[in-house]
Amino acid sequence: MVETQQLNRSTTSSSVDGGHGEVDHVDVLVVGAGLSGIGAGYHLKTMCPDRTFVILEGRADLGGTWDLFRYPGVRSDSDMHTLGYGFKPWTAQKSIADGPAILAYVRETSTEFGIDQHIRYHHQVMSADWSSEDSLWTVHAVRTDPDNGQVEDVIYTAGYVFMCSGYYSYKGGYRPDFPNEEAFSGQIVHPQQWPEDLDYANKNVVVIGSGATAVTLIPAMADQVKHITMLQRSPTYMVARPDTDAVANGLRKVLPDKAAYAITRWKNVRLTGLMYKRSRAEPEKVKGKLLDLLARELPADLIEEHFTPTYDPWDQRLCLVPNGDLFEAIKSGKASVVTDHIEAFTETGIRLKSGDELPADIIVTATGLQMVTLGEMTFTVDGQSIDFSDTWSYKGFAYSDVPNLASSFGYINASWTLRADLTCEYVCRILNHMNEMDWTECTPRLRPDDAAMDARPWIENFSSGYMQRSMSMLPKQGDREPWLNTQDYAADRKLFRDAIIDDGVMSFARVTVR
Repeated sequence: MVETQQLNRSTTSSSVDGGHGEVDHVDVLVVGAGLSGIGAGYHLKTMCPDRTFVILEGRADLGGTWDLFRYPGVRSDSDMHTLGYGFKPWTAQKSIADGPAILAYVRETSTEFGIDQHIRYHHQVMSADWSSEDSLWTVHAVRTDPDNGQVEDVIYTAGYVFMCSGYYSYKGGYRPDFPNEEAFSGQIVHPQQWPEDLDYANKNVVVIGSGATAVTLIPAMADQVKHITMLQRSPTYMVARPDTDAVANGLRKVLPDKAAYAITRWKNVRLTGLMYKRSRAEPEKVKGKLLDLLARELPADLIEEHFTPTYDPWDQRLCLVPNGDLFEAIKSGKASVVTDHIEAFTETGIRLKSGDELPADIIVTATGLQMVTLGEMTFTVDGQSIDFSDTWSYKGFAYSDVPNLASSFGYINASWTLRADLTCEYVCRILNHMNEMDWTECTPRLRPDDAAMDARPWIENFSSGYMQRSMSMLPKQGDREPWLNTQDYAADRKLFRDAIIDDGVMSFARVTVR
């Protein structure tokens, strides 16, 4: 679909200058310097070397999640052969890596490929306004001087905006109000704002939650606390596995790093995909297998009471327990699990609905993330505010009737970076197609037949609270290509790599100077 416009345009393009000075205009403006943003920088440099770009990062450093979270033991629950970039082999022995190792990998990638020269730190992006008359985004950011704290407004223009800011608020995590919590005399800590000086040695700690953060925190703290308790409303599926990949480490002894990494990545993608599909097709069999594996780690009565969920596998994300460390902490007596509901906080702990009380000096609210849409920014198109819940998702990365905008969002059932890499490749293909054809705009638009599509949630069949709390503000997906957000890497490879760019849905337009 093509539209041609003969309109006035006056824009000067300036290249990125290595991190110093103003940038008035760039071809592509990337928001966020985490895993996705650094991946976007690599793909832009290699696939679109003639395009100028800048990466705006609100924080003082790159890394996103892996720079923000500082709680004990912080790590990924995805293996690094799939969470790592397709273009940058992960060569460390551990495949389940801790936060500092992942941050070092992202930093090394940024430096190795010169992406760091395009990053502007301390730039908090506030809004983006599209003008059809100029075929440009005007992006407003607030820059904080790291030396004196002075704040100034900064304005950029860009032909294309690529959102790589993640899916949760960096301002704070999800934090429900608990009855009578003001009565508690100890400390209440959320993992997203972990105090550097928190002293938990020889203290009673209660961790509220049973997701990946709680499963990580408890074994990391167990050796130093007096006792640590995981307080959960309901059980979560957990599976123990080694934190090393024997196949990967063996292959690196006989093959170049790149080849060994590619084979391991393919293996892990296949295994994860098969596991997920079998979970959806035969949930009872998978549930039985998971519980059988747990029986090797814990007593039967403990499994029945605290580790047997009421939902099917992969209705929520499985929790990985590297080397069975959580189970070892429980068996040592330093950690325990309680399944109950909170009635109220007390001065010395938490009173449960059962009438029991858990003593605590520190309460950790590992209650999840607060999801946001596109970096907590505001967007307008020709003066009209964009409510993304009113839009349709184009291949899970763009939005109906919103021009020249993409966002990177990974998988809930596989590694984030698998999808981020696919998205970056496709965005670069779009940019190259526009350059070849002299288009200045690309906008996904519903075809006449698409208007009757049934609206489906952006992510289906996933009951985790952080998703359900926010689904109403996310875009809709349809029942046909390309209005799908598949959460299926094999399907997405075809949807992205095999599809033509000018597909009859992506509408292209041209603004020319007269």
